Amino acid sequence: MFCRRALVGFPNAKLFFCDRFKHRFLRSLKFPKHTIQFHNGCYTRTTRTLHTSAPLLGAKLLSVDELFARKSLQEHLKKIQSEYNQCLQAVNHGGAEEQCREEEMRTRRSKLSQMVPLIQNIMELDTKYKEMAENEALLKDPALKELAELEKEECLQHIQDLREKILDQLVPEEEADLSDLVLEVTAGVGGQEAMLFTAEVFDMYQGFAQHHGWTFEILENAPSEIGGLRHASVSISGSESYKRMKFEAGVHRVQRVPKTEKQGRMHTSTMTVAVLPQPTEISLTINPKDLKIETKRASGAGGQHVNTTDSAVRIVHLPTGVVAECQKERSQLKNKENAMKALRAKLYAIKLEEVTSKRYNQRKIQIGTRGRSEKIRTYNFTQDRITDHRIGMTVHDIKSFMIGQDLLEEMNSSLQEFSNQEALMEVLGENEREGL
Repeated sequence: MFCRRALVGFPNAKLFFCDRFKHRFLRSLKFPKHTIQFHNGCYTRTTRTLHTSAPLLGAKLLSVDELFARKSLQEHLKKIQSEYNQCLQAVNHGGAEEQCREEEMRTRRSKLSQMVPLIQNIMELDTKYKEMAENEALLKDPALKELAELEKEECLQHIQDLREKILDQLVPEEEADLSDLVLEVTAGVGGQEAMLFTAEVFDMYQGFAQHHGWTFEILENAPSEIGGLRHASVSISGSESYKRMKFEAGVHRVQRVPKTEKQGRMHTSTMTVAVLPQPTEISLTINPKDLKIETKRASGAGGQHVNTTDSAVRIVHLPTGVVAECQKERSQLKNKENAMKALRAKLYAIKLEEVTSKRYNQRKIQIGTRGRSEKIRTYNFTQDRITDHRIGMTVHDIKSFMIGQDLLEEMNSSLQEFSNQEALMEVLGENEREGL
């Protein structure tokens, strides 16, 4: 959502979010009680601002009112209404000649059906503006003033709700947002300490999945000698699972005194998270001739069964060299199915990266390309803080954050808000360039 707060970066800011206070504060902003003034058809609100702990190169999360005050947004809404009216007229007044353009008519009808919810909200918002103007006259009548004040508050809330809905509807949907995903975690620099941290992050995402009611199926698991993780991959499925998890991809850095450190020195270690959308059969087709499938005996824990059957499966996609393997299950057939799931996700991620890399590179704020090499977050145990470097947001209470519930949810929501605004500003920018 675009409302509820504006995040601004200041180089010397030292304000931090207390987890429980911040949670209650953000909840309270959902139904704002700030004064809104009506002036020349526009509404303005005095809002409080939450400061982040790092500079954002001038980046700012704009409020609903600031976005609606932009000329480019108003022009974009008028353009959408004009396109809708033209399309509606073409469908309603199509003559016999339209019969030979059946495909074009189907396209128009489909476009109309997609635009209807947005158009309805735009029209309802215009109606509320008129009601608000009429209500201003009633406020001058002493006999009706009290009733008019109540109607005004109700009208203002409807206006705010409609604006939020419109902004959400204007954000373009990404093809992969409705997908499930394959999550991969890999230990980076830092030896055993990096592996221990990888295991903690893995558990955090398992908690996050449980928090949202998603399924969490382990595909591959390579533990270290002292209880950490060298590498692991899981399949996560559920409502908006990829849409929420996609912002977790990148390099996570931990700063703390390791359990293996005998002299009390603080170390810096890293681990990498990859979030791969799981494609449907329609969105990605793999030619069986392009696959090299190998079977072997699994290694690691598993008892006598490991040494007597060729249950582990390794699949190579020959054109790209992408490899996926699985040895978790006792059944070779199940391992092959899981390996194919991981392979499809990797190939689909490559396909999406080719399409979206140019668009992400043009963004000013740079929420990120969700690449493996991008450092996105630091977990400083000594200072009990977690900082997301993409939006400069810092929260405290690492123990609560690593549970994978409220604090991670709030940081994830902030990333979603910045990403939505970037996408919207990109659309408005394109609209401005078309008008030149």
